[in-house]
Amino acid sequence: MTRLLEFDEVEPDTDCICPGCNARRRARLHAAAVQDGGHAAAHSVRRRAAVLFAAVGTVLGGGAAAAAVPTPSSSTPAPRTPQGEVTGRFGGDPTGGTARLQAVQGITREQIIARAQGWVDQKVPYSMSTYWSDGYRQDCSGYVSMAWGLAASETTWTLPGLADRITKDELQPGDVLIFNNPSNPQAGSHVTIFGGWADAARTSYLAYEQTSPTTTRRTTPYAYWSNSSGYLPYRYKALSPGGTDGGTDPGTGTGTGTGTGSSTDPGTSTGTSSDGTGQGTAFPGADKFGPGRSNEYITRLGQMLVQRGGGRFYSEGPGPTWGEADRKATEAFQLAQGWTGAEADGLPGRDTWDFLVNGKGKNIGGGSPPPPVTPPTTTPPTTPPATGVPAFPGVDKFAPGQSNSYVQQLGEQLVRKGFGRYYSQGPGPRWSESDRLNTRAFQLSLGWSGDEADGYPGPDTWRRLFG
Repeated sequence: MTRLLEFDEVEPDTDCICPGCNARRRARLHAAAVQDGGHAAAHSVRRRAAVLFAAVGTVLGGGAAAAAVPTPSSSTPAPRTPQGEVTGRFGGDPTGGTARLQAVQGITREQIIARAQGWVDQKVPYSMSTYWSDGYRQDCSGYVSMAWGLAASETTWTLPGLADRITKDELQPGDVLIFNNPSNPQAGSHVTIFGGWADAARTSYLAYEQTSPTTTRRTTPYAYWSNSSGYLPYRYKALSPGGTDGGTDPGTGTGTGTGTGSSTDPGTSTGTSSDGTGQGTAFPGADKFGPGRSNEYITRLGQMLVQRGGGRFYSEGPGPTWGEADRKATEAFQLAQGWTGAEADGLPGRDTWDFLVNGKGKNIGGGSPPPPVTPPTTTPPTTPPATGVPAFPGVDKFAPGQSNSYVQQLGEQLVRKGFGRYYSQGPGPRWSESDRLNTRAFQLSLGWSGDEADGYPGPDTWRRLFG
């Protein structure tokens, strides 16, 4: 029979309470790093113990397929996410030994994503040796330990002992993808939190991860940017069905201080809002938005975006199912605030929601909400039709050199519709290149092209703009 594992030295039993074993465990836990003068043997023993711990977890989890860890290509660079050893809160001694595999508390998917988003919002700096205000180590495995509400900051080698292996098709928000590199266990391994599929083909997903320089949430190719074939999906054993949003710490029953807040039902909230809906202002959680989501918060988001100039992204009114129109409109609003990168990814976070419900920042297209429009002093030559759409005055009114009330009327309506980004100041009666560019932007939003989107209003442009 082939020997699968061979250890030349074994860590003392973590459950043994005799003074000798306790002293040896404590000495190895606090051994100095090799580069700081520590002995390499102390760290190699701990590393072998971590591998043994992961193997024990695989057996307990019943995941025979998880026992073999794929070896990545030597030509692929390792992720910049070195991790520390297993530690308790704020770096203290971990408690429970291998009993940690069973002594876990239940947590919902919504709570996991809300807790993960908390570090994203706070931009927690990456570190394998320091601990955040909630007591968890600020590396990739410490981040997952925090999101799952574990009693200790685990490692990528010990997390499988707290989870069950699943398949790619079974992945749901709150599950994780783990890559362990036997040739470089500490600096070559990584773990991400699965936040949901980003496309129908399931070739990319929303990943929450602790990486340099700070916690991030981004669309990531499946399973990862590098060593993709080596990442394995896992599901936390103590996952609870249902539940509500919030940052409650399953281990202590107290708030985590991550700032994610709790879910608020817009239909029943007694809070006030400046967005005109009369609904509560509390951010419902990042997990409510994204591919595959369908709920009332998405409808409300779309309605607020339309009010802030995002109507051109919707071919029909905003609805409860997340779509590309919601993402594009959200991204346009974020870009209008001057945000870039992960802050303008088209997925609403706490700041985006706060700006929308409280009327903060700039509208899509630039500028603050337009002031009340003064009706033109010149009466149109024809009576507006019964539909309420003013009669089209003719193409000759809109061209270089023209100056009349219809040009100003056109510009003011473009601003109302969210197409005023090219105006450096309010619309006026003299036709300008700004009028043409804003008109063209409106025409393009209708799906027109070529001569139909030349920036000069015709009867159809006029009717759709004022309709």
